[in-house]
Amino acid sequence: MILRYLRRRDWAMVACCVALITGQVYLDLRIPEYMSEITYHLQAGTATEVIASCGVDMMACAFLSLGMAICTATLAARVASALCRTLRDRQFSAVSGWSRQDLDSFSVASLVTRSTNDVYHIQQFMARAINMVIKAPILAVWAVFKITSSAFEWTAVTALAMVILLVSMGLIMSRGIPYIRRMQWFVDAVNGETREELEGMRTIRAYNGEAHRTRSFEESSDNLLGNSLSAVHIMSPMHPLATSMMSFLTMAIYWVGAGLIQASAGNTQEQMLLFSDMIVFTSYATQVLSAVMMASGILRELPNVMVSSRRIEEVIEHEPALGDGALAAADASDPGEVSFEDVSFSYPGTGVEVLHGVSFSVRKGETLAIIGPTASGKSTLVNLIARLYDASSGRVTVGGRDVRDYSEDELSSMVGYVPQTAVVFSGTMRENVCYGGSSGKGDDEAMRAVRIAQLDDLVERLPNGLDSDVSQHGWNLSGGQKQRLSIARAVCKDPPIYIFDDTFSALDSRTDRNLRDALARETAGATKIIVAQRVGTILDADRIVVLDRGRVVGYGRHSELMEGCELYREIARSQLEDFDDER
Repeated sequence: MILRYLRRRDWAMVACCVALITGQVYLDLRIPEYMSEITYHLQAGTATEVIASCGVDMMACAFLSLGMAICTATLAARVASALCRTLRDRQFSAVSGWSRQDLDSFSVASLVTRSTNDVYHIQQFMARAINMVIKAPILAVWAVFKITSSAFEWTAVTALAMVILLVSMGLIMSRGIPYIRRMQWFVDAVNGETREELEGMRTIRAYNGEAHRTRSFEESSDNLLGNSLSAVHIMSPMHPLATSMMSFLTMAIYWVGAGLIQASAGNTQEQMLLFSDMIVFTSYATQVLSAVMMASGILRELPNVMVSSRRIEEVIEHEPALGDGALAAADASDPGEVSFEDVSFSYPGTGVEVLHGVSFSVRKGETLAIIGPTASGKSTLVNLIARLYDASSGRVTVGGRDVRDYSEDELSSMVGYVPQTAVVFSGTMRENVCYGGSSGKGDDEAMRAVRIAQLDDLVERLPNGLDSDVSQHGWNLSGGQKQRLSIARAVCKDPPIYIFDDTFSALDSRTDRNLRDALARETAGATKIIVAQRVGTILDADRIVVLDRGRVVGYGRHSELMEGCELYREIARSQLEDFDDER
């Protein structure tokens, strides 16, 4: 239940709401009694001062009830806002600790919807429900108690109206709830289409794909529209039906009351009492139906809110696919050593092995390169070192210990990972370089990382240097600049192991060469694992792993592979212009 995320202070405010609503209902039900007294005094010719006194008391009840209603609404809004803030924080914290494997279980569009649209639904529902859920039963019970002490005929008419209204609303809701439950899934689809459009805008325009994307978006939008209209068409009669029932009930009470008054012809005193009772009963009866309308409004929204609650709890309570170990980085016997021992891997749910029996090792301070054709498993292999996924079989070790035995934070502190696609955050250059665990580092360390990444020329040209702004997704930087900024972030972290997943592909040959020389010079004691497409990038590597369809088909230095690995020789000959002069 979502309510378990309410804090003690929130429950205290809910208790205040109960007290305020109880007082509000009492005052609202006192107003008809004052109306009855005023009616009786008018018919009896009572002094004006007495009638005015009743009127003043009635006005006081009305204003006090208004004040209590305002206080209740304010407290309810605060409770709803506090709950939704907690839900957003819990979702963000949960997702922040997920691995890539966990993220594969939820689409990005769905996660965005769950933390925005679903939370908003709950906030709006809670703000109304705290008032209505408390007020409806109190009002109904209190008003029914008042009604049952009146004439049986009026009570019977009111009971019949309630039965008709409840049955009608039940039939309407039973038809409309399935459409309401499906609403969120269609919202996810529209959000997904919008996200793809924004992220792939350049590609879409380059291939004149606007028409196709428009059709795809319109299809998702039409599905949402159709489902929404169906729900609206089915549920829309509820409010007019309740309003009409209140009008018919008032007419029925007056009609029955007229008969009772006529039956008391000749007894003026009794007729006056019946008339004043009829006024009071009409008010009570409409209060009962108002309580039913409140309950129906909550019930109408409840299915949608239950779906949103379930979707939010799926995120918060999701058990990470990768368990967290207990080892610290200090427990590693040799922090820079990495080894694969007969490792095989298949992505969850596919059943197709991407890596088959991979075994190799790299010692501290060495440079290991990984090369191979497209889709040979290079990126998958390094993902296992950073433990974005766990091996299906075999063992990956860092510092002589299985990566599964380290805690997530400790393993992350040992690895500086630079992915294929550069990730840049909005903020400043400094915030991007000194990110996370490096946030406390000074200008000297930040500039050292920038120089190694060959980004110092850009930083020095910027008017504010390291404090220059970086836009969202780094739109004000080129592809190569973003890639170098990602490299600078890893260098500033100063880990014992660097992983460069095809990081140098966006760099020209000169920058590539200068950057690798700087890395070799400034991070000599660290292990460097480089995934590359260009042979020229890895000529100086201590060891090169050649992958083909997930299998190791070559392992050694460049010169050894040129002699003993046909696939590597083919790749080298296709890339190196003067093959005979290469090492």
